[in-house]
Amino acid sequence: MRIAAFDLGSNSFHLLVVDAHPDGTFVPLIKEKDMLRLGDAVGREGRIPDALADRAVATVERFRRLAIGAGTEEIHARATSALREAENGGEVVDRMAAEAGVKVRVISGREEARLIFEAVRAAVVIDPGPALCLDLGGGSLEIMVGDTSGMKLAQSVKLGVARLSAELVTGDPFSADDVRRVEKRVTSALAPLADDVAHLHPGMAVGSSGTFCDLARMVAARRTGSVPRSINQFTFTRDELLPLHRELLALRSSERAALAGLEPKRADIIPTGSTLLLTAMELFGFDRMTVSEWALREGIILDAIPRHEATDWSADPRAIRASSVVQLARRCNWDEGHGRQTARLALDLFDQTVGLHGLGDADRELLEHAGLLHDIGEHVSTESHHKHSAYLIQHGRLRGFTPVEVDFVAALARAHRGGGPKPPHEPFASLDREDRDRVTRLAALLRVADGLDRGRCGNVDGIEVVVDGAQARLLVTADTDIAIELWGARRKRELFERSFKRRLDVVPG
Repeated sequence: MRIAAFDLGSNSFHLLVVDAHPDGTFVPLIKEKDMLRLGDAVGREGRIPDALADRAVATVERFRRLAIGAGTEEIHARATSALREAENGGEVVDRMAAEAGVKVRVISGREEARLIFEAVRAAVVIDPGPALCLDLGGGSLEIMVGDTSGMKLAQSVKLGVARLSAELVTGDPFSADDVRRVEKRVTSALAPLADDVAHLHPGMAVGSSGTFCDLARMVAARRTGSVPRSINQFTFTRDELLPLHRELLALRSSERAALAGLEPKRADIIPTGSTLLLTAMELFGFDRMTVSEWALREGIILDAIPRHEATDWSADPRAIRASSVVQLARRCNWDEGHGRQTARLALDLFDQTVGLHGLGDADRELLEHAGLLHDIGEHVSTESHHKHSAYLIQHGRLRGFTPVEVDFVAALARAHRGGGPKPPHEPFASLDREDRDRVTRLAALLRVADGLDRGRCGNVDGIEVVVDGAQARLLVTADTDIAIELWGARRKRELFERSFKRRLDVVPG
C-alpha cells in the first residue's frame, strides 16, 4: 500500500511517500521538503501573512500532485506549532482543504511527541534505556522519555529554534546578550522538567529533526573530514559540540552557510539550536547525544500502517469476508487454536471427499468460516453453545456475506453438535431445500473435524481418506497419543455415514 505523510512544521513542510507493508515496515519512495519558516512569521506577528499563506497552500498542492502522481492511495497530513498557534491558522488549514484538496489535521504538542517517539524508537537502538528524546522544531521542543515498551513522559514547550531566534536574537553574528537571552529562556522552560526526567533515569539522549541533524553532520565533518550520507545512530559528545558552537557564534550568517554539513537555509538559526542543546545537556545532565533521522513524518507513516485491516493489504476481493469472520471470533474471545485446527481439518476432509459430497469452492469457503466460528457460542454459555454460536453469527454483522450466506454459516455452526441439522431448527429452517442439503453434507464433515480436536491440543497432524465401495477409512496421523481425538471423531461420524451412505472407520495412520 502506498501512503503519503505531510509533515507541515513550523520551519519546513516535508513530504514522504512510502510503500508500506502489513508487518509495519515501509520503503521510502519520495522525499520532498520546502523550508517555509512559518514559525518566524507567527513569532513576530502572531499570524501567517497572506503571501506566506499562499506559498504554504501552494506547497501542499504541489505535495499532493507528487503523491497522487506516484500512485499514493492515502494521504495523512499533520500540522504542528505554527499552524496550531497562528491567529489565522484555521483559515490557512481550510484553504489547504478547499484549494489544495488536502484535509490537514492540526495536532497537539503531546500527539506530536507521541508520533515522533514512535519514529525514534523504530530508528534508533535505545540501549541503555530509557532514552531522553528531544525533537527541536521551528515552533516547539518536544521532550520525551521512553524505551521499547513505550513512552513514559511527554512534554511540548514553546522553545522552537525559529521562535527563539525571532523573539530573542538581534545580532549577526550573535552577541553575548543574544546568547544570554536564549539561555535564560531555555533554562526557565526546562528547569521545572529536570526533576521529572531525572526520576525516570534515562540512560541515553536522542535528538531528532533538522537542527540537531545538521549539528551532527557538522560534528561528523569535523571528525572525519567529510559529511556522511546518513547520520542516523551517530553519537557526538558535548566536548565535540562546544568548539563548533563557538565557531557558529563568531561567524555571520552568510559565513555559516558555507560550513560543511549545514543546510544553508538554516544558517541564521543554527547558533540558537546549539545554544539550546548545550543548555539542555547541562540541565538534564547528559554529555552525549545520538541522532535519529526519523521524526514526525516517519511517525505519521508508522501510525497509519496498523490502522489497516488485513483485507486492505490483500488483492483478493473476498478477503473482507475472512477478516470479518476473524474479527467476530475475537470479539467473542474464541479458542483460536481449536477454531483454526477444526477449520483446517474440515477443509482437508472436504478436499479428500469431493467424490462423495460433490460440492464446490463456494461451499468450501463457507465450511472454513463455520469451522472458525463453530464454538464462539461458548462466549455466552458452554451449555447449548452451538445455539449461541448460530445466534452470534446471525447478529455479528459479518461483512461481505449475503443474508442467506450468513444463515447458511450459522446453520452449519449450529449443526456441529447435538442431533445434527433438523427442519424445525433456525436458521436451518429458513434455508431452501437445496441449501439445507448442502448444510447437511458440510455438517457431516465439520462434526468429524471437531471430533478430531476433541482434546483441543491440536495433536492431529494430518488425515487421509480412503473410499472403498461402501466403506471409508479415515487415517489419522500424529506424533503423540491421539486416543481422545480418535474417540471424538468416532462419536461424531454418524451424520457422515448417513449422508454419504458409507461406513466410516477412524484409525491411526
